[in-house]
Amino acid sequence: MEKIKIIKDRLKTAQSRQKSYLDVCRRDLEFKEYDWVFLKVSPMKGIMWFGKKGKWSLRYVEPFKIIQRIGVVAYKLELSPEMSLVHLVFHVSMLKKVVGDPSTIVPVETIKVNEELSYE
Repeated sequence: MEKIKIIKDRLKTAQSRQKSYLDVCRRDLEFKEYDWVFLKVSPMKGIMWFGKKGKWSLRYVEPFKIIQRIGVVAYKLELSPEMSLVHLVFHVSMLKKVVGDPSTIVPVETIKVNEELSYE
């Protein structure tokens, strides 16, 4: 029983340490309806995304308006017609707030989504 108590204490200490490291990096994101946000795209190694290659590939694409908040961490976006095959609801981690006027942002080339719901 004594060894089990020692193991539990050490696990509790390790979990507490990991939580303290994570809390430093974590930030609570919250958006309102009709805010403008960028949508994050995940670049994959060896694939050209939106005409850029390597470290210059885009991480976020054009600004979109939030239509509705769904739950605590999900938001429904108003996507452009070119992205009509993509699901409208995104997790908060995929979004980044637009700072400034969205009309001044130059749009990226049009995104062509194929039937398999992927794009290059």
